[in-house]
Amino acid sequence: MIGIIRVLTTSNPEILGEHGVIIEEKYGVETRSACIPDQPHGVYDEETERIAVPKIVALGKELAASGCRVLVVSCADDPGVKELRRHVSIPVIGAGSATAFVARGFGEPVGLLDITSTPPKVMQEGLGEQLAWHTCPKGVTNTTDLLDPSGQLQALLAAQSLVEKGARTLAFACTGYSTVGMAQLIRKELGTTVIDPVEAEGLLAFYALNRS
Repeated sequence: MIGIIRVLTTSNPEILGEHGVIIEEKYGVETRSACIPDQPHGVYDEETERIAVPKIVALGKELAASGCRVLVVSCADDPGVKELRRHVSIPVIGAGSATAFVARGFGEPVGLLDITSTPPKVMQEGLGEQLAWHTCPKGVTNTTDLLDPSGQLQALLAAQSLVEKGARTLAFACTGYSTVGMAQLIRKELGTTVIDPVEAEGLLAFYALNRS
């Protein structure tokens, strides 16, 4: 079983379980999702990441103790991934690094669709010189903004601007895009390769789950 750590606090079971549904349907594995407390807008800057890390570690330890064989921190900043790895003996995968590694495999310049003005450090490091463009949708500053149809429209327009600049591979720097199904929409409307962070983290988790 894959344990999925959500850094967006929610009592909505559909939103909580959406990333698990994506991974289960795509890779045929069982998942268990849980969210950290008291962060209704998720992780979107240094302060929200700082306060999230100990919560991520505590939740990850709980999921490992409950029988999960792989843990996924479903956030493109990879918050708490390094710290959690020091506390559990099972693999821990971060959405940001997974996305960067998959995108880099295409060998093309990457356009990064984000929600903040600076790309996640782990994605900058993972993509290296292939990170060619970076943009954010107008009016979107945290993951909950993407739940609004206007935020999704702005995301599509931002993705279109990246394609017009020359990006043939797009990657998401926020798992909120996964929650609202932006990858499917962009692939349909723009006909370009899109690296979805939940699909990417699920791919690595699938291999980790089946490595023995």
